[in-house]
Amino acid sequence: MPFLQLILVLLAGVSTAGQEPQVPRLRERVEVARVLVDARVLDGGGQPVTGLGPDDFDVRIDGRRARVESAYWVGGDSAPPVPPLPGEAATAARPDEARGRLIVFIFQKDLEPSRIVGLMRMLIETRTFLDSLGPDDRVAVLSFDSRLKIWLDFTRDLEAVREVLRRGILFENPPRVEPVASPSLMATLDVVRAGRAASMEDALALLGQALEPIPRAKSVVLVGHGFGRLFGSSIVYDPSYGEARRALQAARASVFALDVTDADSHTLEAGLQMTARDTGGFYERTHLFTKAAVNRLAGALAGHYVLFVEVENPLDRERHEIDVRLARGRDGTVFAKRGY
Repeated sequence: MPFLQLILVLLAGVSTAGQEPQVPRLRERVEVARVLVDARVLDGGGQPVTGLGPDDFDVRIDGRRARVESAYWVGGDSAPPVPPLPGEAATAARPDEARGRLIVFIFQKDLEPSRIVGLMRMLIETRTFLDSLGPDDRVAVLSFDSRLKIWLDFTRDLEAVREVLRRGILFENPPRVEPVASPSLMATLDVVRAGRAASMEDALALLGQALEPIPRAKSVVLVGHGFGRLFGSSIVYDPSYGEARRALQAARASVFALDVTDADSHTLEAGLQMTARDTGGFYERTHLFTKAAVNRLAGALAGHYVLFVEVENPLDRERHEIDVRLARGRDGTVFAKRGY
């Protein structure tokens, strides 16, 4: 080795001999996801509990506590738009919470004596319920017997709704319904598949898929007798219920199931209870205390909280479970979807 190169190698060895080995720095990476959850809170009398804030809710995602970043009350047709998430531009204020509610009524029709009397009773009570709606609220009407039928796209014309409830559901066939200006159910509903829907599970899946593109919270009032089939000692459901649950949850559509069956309990009520529980609504029997059930429905639809929930390092799974409760010391019952 030439003398000059030898000198350079020796100097390099001297310059590094006194240095400690470099230890790579480890940085903890925290992934944060934000989940939007609609939550309704009712007191013991079925009336909405207002005035709650983020600290009044206890939210768990996949069994782990998640921080509620903000909680906004959206109350009926007088609600202001929901402010943007922290960090969003002010111009990003969410138009999906615009004034007025979107309510879908779906009536399950059956002429069996223990069901038809209750259905007729609820058609009358629903006409009365319409009196509680405001001028900006929109209502769509569907029914299901052997297939899914569409009577009205979202409309503010409550007199047209009353006429359908008065005669159409029981005695007539629906006319051809054209899409209305946005928001429109008919613009996204698969009418061909609706005509072939063979089960209530199929009908709910189609409804959820149609509502999903509409970017705001919706309420689905299911007036019926239930669904599912008794197989041995178990209730089985059509495979399409999985898609119905996914689509309704993604659409922010809470199902409020009003059971018209003249019985204190029956097998098919399990389908109504499951759908309401999964989507953030509730189940009520109507054969004894009809007006109380309708009043509770009015209380639930009077308003809801929009919760922005922060989830750190979300689990890598296809479906996530949600559990929303009130914090300790708060009174009321929370209704929110069970997954996303």
